[in-house]
Amino acid sequence: MEYLIGILLLVSFVGLAVYCIRGHNLMIGFLVMSTLWTVLPLIGNMLVTNPEFLLANPGIQEIDLVKTLNAIFQTAPQNWGTTLVNVCWGAWFGRVLMETGVAATIIRKTVELGGDRPIITITLLNIVTAAIFTSMTGAGPVIAIGVIILPILMSLGIPKAIALFTFMGSVAAGIYLNPVNFAQYRAFFLTVDQMPEFTLGWYTRQWGFAALLIMLVVTTILTAVFLKVRKPAHSWAAQTERPADANAPGLALIAPILPVAGAIFLDLSVILGFVVSGFFAMLLCGKLKGGFKNVCQLVNKMYYDGVVDTAPLIGFLLTLPMFNEAAKLCAPYFRSVVGGIIPQSTLMLCIIFACLSVFGLFRGPMTLVGCGAATLGVVSSMGFSVPFLYACFAIPTITMNIGSCITQSWVAWGLAYTKVESRDFLRMSIPNGVIISFILYAVTYIAFG
Repeated sequence: MEYLIGILLLVSFVGLAVYCIRGHNLMIGFLVMSTLWTVLPLIGNMLVTNPEFLLANPGIQEIDLVKTLNAIFQTAPQNWGTTLVNVCWGAWFGRVLMETGVAATIIRKTVELGGDRPIITITLLNIVTAAIFTSMTGAGPVIAIGVIILPILMSLGIPKAIALFTFMGSVAAGIYLNPVNFAQYRAFFLTVDQMPEFTLGWYTRQWGFAALLIMLVVTTILTAVFLKVRKPAHSWAAQTERPADANAPGLALIAPILPVAGAIFLDLSVILGFVVSGFFAMLLCGKLKGGFKNVCQLVNKMYYDGVVDTAPLIGFLLTLPMFNEAAKLCAPYFRSVVGGIIPQSTLMLCIIFACLSVFGLFRGPMTLVGCGAATLGVVSSMGFSVPFLYACFAIPTITMNIGSCITQSWVAWGLAYTKVESRDFLRMSIPNGVIISFILYAVTYIAFG
């Protein structure tokens, strides 16, 4: 019986992979999977008779049905409150940076510094983009920055496919240190109380900053290589939106890095960093003038727009913890079927994950924002440390899915905006993602293996 249940769970895992690859709604998919992965092991618990299995998994036949259902469908999403709050405040802060003109001013000054030297301008813009997206996240901010940066790059004669590739790669590089994304991915593995020392500051010093730097450097180097073999092209279809009118004060330009710097060096809470930095930027940019009522309306509008930007993510995050909790019920059955296949060695796991990193594309079984949560449910039962597993899954999630995949919402927008063919983008983004993944898995083994 335990093998039958395990095989059915694996079949459903494959079904989820196909579902995600076809681009269907993730919230509904994970809600259905949470139900299925609850029902199947509960049935197995009642019917299994193998004494060796029961001895290896004591107490599974005494599980309380009501408590189990409540834990999966109520307590699990309820405990993700911290993650959702971080997402909402991070979205608000992203809106502040756009509405105050801070982000646009940084970009304008960067372009002025680069002059008419395309590769210098690309390098500087990649650094600035990565820095901006250590604080900003979501489709809205990426699009808002993209309509500024992409026309600038293409007006310099950079082919539109290369411009889109280098911009999306630098966005993903910044996500490696983004507090909102860190809190989101960390919640896949444990709650804040389970491992309080696994903070953004600790993670950044041990691994995160190296990941950002490696992705940024490799993306920029490959951009230069691609430029060597492609002819300049100055004409394109999208409308140019240069940040000519952006003129935020110089001191306000440090606002994007303040939340991350506070979390890394002072161990300040992420939300405090967003609030202080947001009002700091608004004060310096003159957005707190006009009376108390007008300021309240402005702050409310920014918060509303920011939450709208992240609404699909919030829906997904409310069903994902149900799935994670249900996966705990499935762990004994996965061990019965694939326990002898998954390597116990961290070195072998890094090698296998590096070779399979391409399956982070198309919401595949290696990305946490696809069906990678199911893979995590299988691998996490093998006893690897949380920081090690976090790094193993963050690599395909960020490098392959966020920065390289055409199913990512802002990448899909970029393809439509620049009129770039999917295959032209993937020809650059996939090799870039694979190279970065192999390097980062080597770093992961050195740091945590």
